[in-house]
Amino acid sequence: MDWTHYRFRSLWRLTAPPAAVHAALERIEDYPRWWRQVREVRRADQAAGTLRIRSLLPYDLVLAVRETRRDRAAGILEVAVSGDMDGWARWTLTPHGAGTLARYDQAVDVSKPLLRHFAVPGRPVFRLNHRLMMRSGRRGLAAHLEAV
Repeated sequence: MDWTHYRFRSLWRLTAPPAAVHAALERIEDYPRWWRQVREVRRADQAAGTLRIRSLLPYDLVLAVRETRRDRAAGILEVAVSGDMDGWARWTLTPHGAGTLARYDQAVDVSKPLLRHFAVPGRPVFRLNHRLMMRSGRRGLAAHLEAV
């Protein structure tokens, strides 16, 4: 097993329609407004930027993201990720009753030296940290979409 490789999946049930969720998720520069763990976003251009993320653990992750797929009809937003983690992340949005099911998939290899050093003993804590961050993001996005 490669202890520095992670695959994540989160499912967010949201009351807003897919078009509204897609519009919010494609504006990464707005993430810090509703997702408190996304501390900073710097857009390089329409398809790329840098995010600084910090959840419960006392370290920041700095990630460069570059859009690899934006397909509103299919409900897909996908980025390549590099920096403290290398891999990809994808949102897949589907209608769910009157709202949306937002599925987040991510596959990354940790490259930040501190995280690599603690890869084996820290793995359960890193996974919990990610789960808590995603839970907070879902709540933040739901509140943001209700306010719009």
